Amino acid sequence: MDAREEYLQRVALHQQEELSLSEAGFSELLLAVRQNPQTFTKRNDEKALAILADELERFEESRRKDELLDDTEFMRTRTKRLQHLRGECERALELDPHCTDAALCDAIARDLNPEELLGELKRIEEEASLDYEALNQRRAAHGPQDGDLWNDVFAHPLLRVKAVLSRTLLDTARYRMAIQKAQETMMLSPADTLGTRHTALLCYARLENERGFDELDAAYQRRGDAWQGLGRVILLYKLGRFSAAKRAIRGFDKLCEGGIYALIRPILVDSYMPDRPAVAPYSFREATMAVHEADPIVVDVPDMPAWVESIPEMRASAQSFAERMGFDWF
Repeated sequence: MDAREEYLQRVALHQQEELSLSEAGFSELLLAVRQNPQTFTKRNDEKALAILADELERFEESRRKDELLDDTEFMRTRTKRLQHLRGECERALELDPHCTDAALCDAIARDLNPEELLGELKRIEEEASLDYEALNQRRAAHGPQDGDLWNDVFAHPLLRVKAVLSRTLLDTARYRMAIQKAQETMMLSPADTLGTRHTALLCYARLENERGFDELDAAYQRRGDAWQGLGRVILLYKLGRFSAAKRAIRGFDKLCEGGIYALIRPILVDSYMPDRPAVAPYSFREATMAVHEADPIVVDVPDMPAWVESIPEMRASAQSFAERMGFDWF
């Protein structure tokens, strides 16, 4: 979530509404807001998002040192970081009880089990839907009436909650419901900036629904990434088509840097706050995220990682990557 940019956009759009500016006038206003946002920040909802933007920047900066910490220090630092985030979310919600992004970040920061988080997300989604509907009625001339809802910055919180909800439904083994929520989100935002298609692809693989997997893959021009590659391996393996699965895992290895290592030696991925981070396609970081998200599925297919490692060239690839990167290999 680029909370800083969304905050600036919202401040400028509120000013545009008040002043009835043209598009050219809005562009100039946005530049002025970027240079001195405090001057233009007047509303409580803007102040709340400014608090969240500051905190999320601090939060992400603090994460950069995690690799230098041992397990005990990491857990202690993580606990303090989440406590501080919750405190800032509380400050934001005191200013604006309808700040969906603060409510969402607070729910994630509470480290609830997936079932408890699911209940919180459903409540937040319902409130966000009502808030956005009321907002659209008040400013119908500014909100998009068709097309991609992501083009409306005020719709981002609602779409964001739906994306987190879809991933949490996967985490609780509600695969069909996860697909439905992802489809709902993609209908509202066909560009799928938040990547709910990735969740749906993993769920189709878990359900051995090859047709659904291929139709969704085709709908997004078969743009390759770690989720698509890993999902196809899972799908073919579960279908018992081991020759095809072996070709798929070789393709995954060839295209995805360190993908095999990520699969057979999973690395801890901390909670997204609140969006899935933007990463390069087929990068090692993308592979670790895809494997992390697929973990509830891989647990149900426990023989698959061992099968991958039993392929000599895959084991050699993973070991070579580990040695090159200085990772443990045992």
